[in-house]
Amino acid sequence: MGADSIRVPYLLTIQGKIMLNIKATEALAVLDSIQPSNQAAGAETTGWVPVSAFHKLLAVIQAGTLGASATINAKLQQAQDATGTGAKDVTGEAITAITASNSIAAINLDPAQLDVANGFSFVQLSVTVGTAASLTSALLLGFAPRYAPASDANNASVAQIVG
Repeated sequence: MGADSIRVPYLLTIQGKIMLNIKATEALAVLDSIQPSNQAAGAETTGWVPVSAFHKLLAVIQAGTLGASATINAKLQQAQDATGTGAKDVTGEAITAITASNSIAAINLDPAQLDVANGFSFVQLSVTVGTAASLTSALLLGFAPRYAPASDANNASVAQIVG
């Protein structure tokens, strides 16, 4: 940082109030996941998740050991309802192929990026393995909840919250 720089801490606000003493699980939710597996070539997806309860979403994709010449691609898709009506990709929300083992990629999403004018309000994460089976897992997270705590929106696969 230069001498003229001012460091401003990131302040989390929920419903307009600055929250300094909140737990991380009150500010983010695990909306869905692709469980760790040795994924065969092809696509795996999360379920369709409504975006209305969060101001921001984040998809985290993990690649473990990749098979010979394997690639991993991931993208966010949008739909008009929980059954995937009108499903299409979210423009610009796809990673460049992962080609190295033990890599992590992240995709940020602001729900305003969806085709809201045409009723798109659900997203899913799609992870595609190319060529050879590879170890993968992924999380779809919701941040900055419209109503706290965020953990109320956790997927049923969240077994525990400690602390």
